[in-house]
Amino acid sequence: MDLKQLEYFVRVAELGSFTRASIELDVAQPALSRQVRLLEVELRQNLLVRNGRGAVPTEAGKILLDHGRGILHQVQRAREDLGRLRGGVSGRVNVGLPTSVARVLAVPLIRAFREEMPDARLAISEGMSGSLQEALASGRMDIVVLYNAQPSRELDITPLLEEDLLLVRARPPGLHEDPPPGPVSLADIAKMPLVIPARPNAIRMYFESALADAGLRPDVALEIEGVTAILDLVHDGAGAAILSRNALLNSPRPSAYTAQQIGKPALRIPLSLATSLQRPATPVQKATLDLIRKIVPTVVARLS
Repeated sequence: MDLKQLEYFVRVAELGSFTRASIELDVAQPALSRQVRLLEVELRQNLLVRNGRGAVPTEAGKILLDHGRGILHQVQRAREDLGRLRGGVSGRVNVGLPTSVARVLAVPLIRAFREEMPDARLAISEGMSGSLQEALASGRMDIVVLYNAQPSRELDITPLLEEDLLLVRARPPGLHEDPPPGPVSLADIAKMPLVIPARPNAIRMYFESALADAGLRPDVALEIEGVTAILDLVHDGAGAAILSRNALLNSPRPSAYTAQQIGKPALRIPLSLATSLQRPATPVQKATLDLIRKIVPTVVARLS
């Protein structure tokens, strides 16, 4: 069994598409399809069902996908172990970060990674917690940072910190200073039209859970993804938003908005590191986890 063919099959199966896999692997789609077909011929099994929406593993494909991930993981570990004989950690690690966290953590993480592991490669992707967790489960990510991560038999979760959630509103014209400090109650927020992401956004789910515990429901005016789009609509008067402190501080125009603590004590959402329990961590992944844990305290003032 050819390892390159196995890698191609695993990528197509994980991404559900020959087109997406060809882009990620930087291989022409006809060549990718031909190599997967050769693997099917060798194994005398149809591994993928090809349709207009992509490619889905057959029952045989699902079995090979499980084995293939393990085989490729072991090959990567062998390369990394041999690389250590040259005096350093090698290999590749894919890290997923929520967008607001990436703006604070990405640069110091990349800088420290290059200094400590010059022979290794780091790839950072941004996204919502839900999509990051899916990428971790599929093997496209090795380490992810999640808001409000839920215990799972498939995840190893390590708490990092808790981040403030704030009520964000457009600053009234002529108001150059924030209103008198003081928290706003969940009951008052429940009466306000809100501009928030659609479910299952982690921050929305956490906020709605806090409302439900108080016997309240949100007044959702608009559902939209992306901090920039949410803030543009808030500035346009569509409603208020529930955002992390860091998301607001790293927006293009934080001074255009007012922000208030929610509740007393403050409503805070946990931020955690997550890895898959289905795949043992490689040396470069373990070293990257240690780096993230070491770097987070240096940026904690900007996250909490």
